[in-house]
Amino acid sequence: MAWNEPGGGNGSWNRDGRQQPDLEDVVRDTLKKFFGGIGGGGGKRSFRRTLTWAVAVLAVFWALTGLYRVDEAERAVVLLFGEHTRTMGAGLRWHMPWPIESVEKVNVSSVNNFSQETRMLTADENIVVVDLVVQYQRSDPEDYLFNVRDPEETIGDVSESAIREIIGKNQMDYILGEGRGDIAQRTEDLIQATLDDYKTGIGVTQVNLRDANYPQQVEAAVQDAIKAREDKERLAFEAQAYANDVVPKARGEASRRLQDAEAYKARVVADAEGEAQRFVKLLAEYTKAPEVTRERLYIEALEAFFGGANKVLLEAEGSGNLLYLPVDELMKRGSAGQASGNLSERESTATEMEDARVRRGGSGS
Repeated sequence: MAWNEPGGGNGSWNRDGRQQPDLEDVVRDTLKKFFGGIGGGGGKRSFRRTLTWAVAVLAVFWALTGLYRVDEAERAVVLLFGEHTRTMGAGLRWHMPWPIESVEKVNVSSVNNFSQETRMLTADENIVVVDLVVQYQRSDPEDYLFNVRDPEETIGDVSESAIREIIGKNQMDYILGEGRGDIAQRTEDLIQATLDDYKTGIGVTQVNLRDANYPQQVEAAVQDAIKAREDKERLAFEAQAYANDVVPKARGEASRRLQDAEAYKARVVADAEGEAQRFVKLLAEYTKAPEVTRERLYIEALEAFFGGANKVLLEAEGSGNLLYLPVDELMKRGSAGQASGNLSERESTATEMEDARVRRGGSGS
């Protein structure tokens, strides 16, 4: 007895007494709706033919789902039950459809940005706020997919660790001033080396230190420090300019004085040697004629003593009177004129000498 006969003990009936549809009838009706009754009537044989066609069509559709396209900027990583088997380049590709194989596409040409702003300590124990931007590419698709769980989080942690290490080895003035380019380059090298050690498949293309500044809470104090530093540099420049002006002059003056001293030394030594030579010669002459030499020395001493005097006193023989000759007045008159002055001076001198003679004669009488 069939399962669907009303009298059968294994028939399927609803609670209200109506018979439920058979599974074979349900499948047949479904296939007829989709494939239009392929093969015509014929009972179970027709059903098997229709089912075969349906399976074949579904197999074709299933196979077509394995087609995929890879762009020029992408690489396709093919997984067989989750295990990496091959990496495909650009073009139209095919893989065993799901659930046998699956494909993960990775863009290896696009440049991605990761930015991070962090506060950190410098080598001179100052706080600086650094805004860092890391540009990177997925250079190795296999390492990028399988060696790190979260590449974005990994590159964030590595970037923060690298910039903290570099900033912690430099002083604040260098970071805020001329050291930005050097710090960015050293940070890029350290990030790339760490990512290579982790085999992340990420290549860093550039690291930009977009901003490095002090916190706003200490702005007033830092401005004072900057002003003091600028004043220090300005005063240092002024001092250097003053030194550049004074030091050459001082060196020149010192050199001149040394030359003067050498010249004075040479002159004194020459004078001393000359005096010694003259004294030796004078001693020889004195040994030959002591009296004559002594008198000559006495006369020369008087000439040297009275040579610079501007007054002359004459003593007439046989009389106690002194004759005064105003040489200084005569010299003043002589400087007033050349020819006429000399003439008047001679006349005045003659007149004065005549008057003096007359006075001397009268006093004698």
